[in-house]
Amino acid sequence: MPGLSYSLPAWECKTGKKIRKVKGSVCAGCYALKGNYTRYPAIKAAQYYRLASLMEPDWVPAMVAQVKRQTWFRWHDAGDLQSVEHLKNITKVCRRTSKTSHWLPTREAKILVEYKKRKHRIPRNLLIRMSSHMIDQKPVKFWPWTSTVSTGSFTCPASKQGNECKSCRNCWDRNIANVSYPKH
Repeated sequence: MPGLSYSLPAWECKTGKKIRKVKGSVCAGCYALKGNYTRYPAIKAAQYYRLASLMEPDWVPAMVAQVKRQTWFRWHDAGDLQSVEHLKNITKVCRRTSKTSHWLPTREAKILVEYKKRKHRIPRNLLIRMSSHMIDQKPVKFWPWTSTVSTGSFTCPASKQGNECKSCRNCWDRNIANVSYPKH
């Protein structure tokens, strides 16, 4: 990643905890339920601490202090949106860090739909990519920016670059409708 990221416990994903039981789903082999996310107890503890703090009154200013010097920021390298209020708080952070480009991948379609239904606006510096649930599934049609996981061709170059973004910023780019990641 070209900047900092924010993670929550993947065990608490609203949609992910349902679809990880489905063979062929992206969440069935969730990377955030293994490796360093589980090897070090302090990481899991920190993720649960972050989860518990989401609606605290000082969460937005604390996040602004962490993010404001970043050029690029990724929300949820593990975990996902928890509620419309959570998304509202993220958008507050984005508005207060206007020089930072934010990327938020999510599988929480209901939260996105409800957020838009309530006439909330998404800041220009926040790109939310709605992720398809199944491997090799087409991008969703209801959201302009999407991501997919494919066993065939893909657009994310990280797997060919030592698992690094390097100069690629497609995930943050509004001109890229869909970013496809290799199955991992």
